[in-house]
Amino acid sequence: MTDLQDTAAHAVRDDERRALRRDLRRRRRQLSAQEQYQAARRLCHRLRHLPEVQRARRVALYLPNDGEIDPTRLMPWLNGRGARVYLPVLRPLSHNALWFVHYHAGTPMVTNRFGIPEPCTRHGAHRARRTPAWALDLILMPLVGFDDDGQRIGMGGGFYDRTLAFTRGSGPRPRLIGLAHDCQRVERLPVAPWDVPLDAIVSDRRVVRP
Repeated sequence: MTDLQDTAAHAVRDDERRALRRDLRRRRRQLSAQEQYQAARRLCHRLRHLPEVQRARRVALYLPNDGEIDPTRLMPWLNGRGARVYLPVLRPLSHNALWFVHYHAGTPMVTNRFGIPEPCTRHGAHRARRTPAWALDLILMPLVGFDDDGQRIGMGGGFYDRTLAFTRGSGPRPRLIGLAHDCQRVERLPVAPWDVPLDAIVSDRRVVRP
């Protein structure tokens, strides 16, 4: 394949992924409040029975946005088991990377540039309040779509892929579980070389292990 053909092929794949993201985001946004509530309840029930979740003591999850399935019902259960909960924060002075900051009821929150609540950057800048990604036991991350082979597609910003690129090497690493509504499941996904592989994907209907 020539350089020109390779560039054209990449452009086609990028267009496919953008179109697929639009469709899958539309699907989850169309869910009613009751459907969202029931999906979150079923999701957290499944998560509580996974060995990776039961063993974890340092767990990162996210606050839902744009119709994402809601994992926050898991927080009281995690806290009751003595686990510490962390939230992603857009890392300052860095291109599309994340911090993971300890979250509790008193954590000062702000709204980031994407309109998503997150712990205040000044609060999270203290090293005692955040944990490097490699030191977490488990990261529960949002997905835009997934397939039965355990492939996934994210929002396209690359925040998690950049932050978790180290998991491709040796050394300590967290378990990575992607979360989605089952309506975000597709037959087959176009895979990008920078996509960080997950250990499992959990929806309100199923658990998929690559």
